[in-house]
Formats: sequence, C-alpha cells, structure tokens
Amino acid sequence: MTIDRRKLLQGTAALAAGSALIGPFGARKALAQAAAATFQPEEGASLRLLRWVPFVAGEEEAWNTNTAAFTEATGVQVQIDQESWEDVRPKAAVAANVGSGPDMVMSWFDDPFQYPDKLVDVTDLCTTLGDQHGGWYDGLRAYAEQDGKFIAVPLCAIGNAICYRDSHMKAAGFEEFPTDTAGFLELCKAMQAAGTPAGFPHGKAVGDGNNYAHWLLWSHGGMTVNEAGEVAINSPETLAAINYAIELYKTFIPGTESWLDINNNRAFLAGEVSLTANGVSLYYAAINDPALAEIAEDIRTTTMPIGPVGESVELHQTSTISIFNHCQFPNAAKAYIEFMYQADQMNAWLEGASAYCCQALKGFADNPVWTSNPIHAPYAKASESLRENGYAGPLGAASAGTMADYVLVDMFAEAVSGQRTPEEAIANAERRIARYYR
Repeated sequence: MTIDRRKLLQGTAALAAGSALIGPFGARKALAQAAAATFQPEEGASLRLLRWVPFVAGEEEAWNTNTAAFTEATGVQVQIDQESWEDVRPKAAVAANVGSGPDMVMSWFDDPFQYPDKLVDVTDLCTTLGDQHGGWYDGLRAYAEQDGKFIAVPLCAIGNAICYRDSHMKAAGFEEFPTDTAGFLELCKAMQAAGTPAGFPHGKAVGDGNNYAHWLLWSHGGMTVNEAGEVAINSPETLAAINYAIELYKTFIPGTESWLDINNNRAFLAGEVSLTANGVSLYYAAINDPALAEIAEDIRTTTMPIGPVGESVELHQTSTISIFNHCQFPNAAKAYIEFMYQADQMNAWLEGASAYCCQALKGFADNPVWTSNPIHAPYAKASESLRENGYAGPLGAASAGTMADYVLVDMFAEAVSGQRTPEEAIANAERRIARYYR
C-alpha cells in the first residue's frame, strides 16, 4: 500500500474551513445559525466545559474554532478545561455530587449512568439533532439514553485498530496481516523472534486497556453478565480468553502490565514495539514529526483479528457530553451543543480530527475524511460496529461501575503477570463484578 503524503494534509485543510467561520462571512453565517437555533441562551450566560486532553492537535483546534464562532454569534463565553483521560471520570463525579464546577463534561463510555439524577434531561436537544442529521448510531445512543430519556448527548467513538510496521511484519515472514486470533498469535511470535515485538497495555488505560481487554474476552465468546444482568464471567470462554492472552503476553516487551494510554504510543514511536492497537493519533504523531518519517511511511492499520466467536467484536472508546443540573444556564449549554453539531461545525471538527473521532450522527458518515487516506479505513465504522460495555447485559450504573473499576483489565493483568492463576483471576473478577450487579 502506497500512502500519498499530500492526502495527509486534507485533514488540516478542514481547519482552514473551520477558521473561516470566524472571518467576516463566517461570522455572519454563524450568527444566522445561532438566530435559527432551537435553544436561545439566557441573558448574561457563560459556560465551562470539562473535556479530555486531545491526542490530535487538529481536533482541539477545530473544536476551539467552532467554540469561538459560537461566542462570536451569541456573546456566550465558553471556558474549556482539560484533564487527562484518567482524571476526567473522577473530576466529573465530584462535580456531579458536589453540585459545582464545570457546567458540561465530555465523559467516557457509560459514565453518565453513575449520576443520571445529576444531569439535565437533553431529550429535546437529542431529538432535534437526530431528526436533523440522519439519526444516532444505536451503540452511541445506548451510552446516552436511560429509560427513554437522554441523559447525555452522544459525541463520538474513538476507533481502535491495529497499528503495525509493514516492513517488520514482512521481515517476520508474513506478507498479509492475519485476520484471525490464531494467525495473529503466530505473527506476534515471529515478530518477537525477529526482534520487533508487539505490545498491548495491561495497565489501567481508559481507552487502550479497556479496548484490548474487551476484545480478548468477547472474541472468545466470554461476557461479564448475561442478558438478564446475571454475572457470567466464570465460563470456559473466559478461561480460553485468558489462556490466549497469556500466550500473547509472552511475545510482548516487558512492562506492559503498567502501561496507560500514552505508553503504547511512546513505545511504538520509540521503535520499542512494532505492533500495537491505538487510535489514528499514533499515525499522526509520526507523520507530524520529521524525525519519525521512516516509521510514518511504514505504518499500516487494520481491524482487530476475529476470534473463535467468528465475528468482529470491538468495544471502541466512546464519549458523550452531559450538562450538570447545577449549570445556571442550561439553555445556553443546549444552544452551544446544538451549534457545535450543525453541519459546518461538525464536519470541520471531524476533518480536523483526521479520523480520530467517528461521528455519532449517521448524516456525517460521508465526510471525506474517511476516504482521504487508506490509514483511516479501519476507523471509519467504529460508531456503527461498536459493542456496548457490559455485554450481554443492559447498560447502567453496574456496567459503568465495573468499567470504572477496571475489573476486566485487572483480570487479564493478574493472569498474564502470574499474580493469580487464570482460575483465581476469574474468581476475583466474578466477586468484584457481583458487587456492582446486586
């Protein structure tokens, strides 16, 4: 596969389009959008948004540009605070329960289900946006809706895909990337033998750790709970998943049991590993650094291999935007979100993110970012294909608590590191999951 570097600039070109919003013509257009909006900000309103630290500079720049356009059009100042991925969850929980702090938060997965009574009902907003833009993807909608009421606005799926060095794979004796878990294990063994090993996080990584752990479990047919919400982790399928993870772990570089979301990126870009799973941000970190040009040219991406279950089953990281009840200007918050989801702003944000963020609304699926570069292809269907946390049970406080407690991540880490036998690790996970599913 040959990658045309000129295509890589297309994502940043979108930023220029986004920036145009606050030029003379763009300002008039933004004013017209704001005037036609469903929600009108309260007099004297101002807002604070807590968001996760961006991994792609263009995504942040586009979001900020759109926010500036909203302020230009409405006079509502929006302060954006950033926290590390791991810290967003506890900071948001404190704000919800104390009743002060940011007005809105970009949350992970099913975090809003941990404090639904602390959030503004945004059903009217989500219904409007869904009607305007082709409807919500089911998986992302599930993360935001409880008992027929939206407690958050679906934002995006951050797709997860295999990232590997093409030349290293071929040097290990593989012309094509394996599509099943058995072949994938053989590839990792061969790459380790060739001195170009793989590495996946077994630490408490919000995105990469959870993505990997859920893929391991689900690809072998395991589940945390059944459809009735009864704990079902203790199964032959879970044991098979752990035994597979142990064999895979033997091919990794040392230390992956402590990796957080940033560590696999760093190891890959430092040349310490040649295969991992990540968002497309890994690729853009390489392409934007002239010193990493050789690695950037060699990177390829593909979907996670299919296991014994016989179908692709991936978690993919998701994010929603919630408005806290303590927000003094809920109409302004809804107006802000409505503005950010209008076509000009949302398309500019998706392109600025360069395939890092997959749209929550089906009407944006034809954004040119998905076909601008073959590297983007494995990330294009993340919103459509994701499986929700807590499978096969319903989403709720129990599924959110289990993920926030890293139960699955810990189960695999305990087993691969030898801290517990596979059976002990499963029993420990079963006990911990049962605390939440009472």
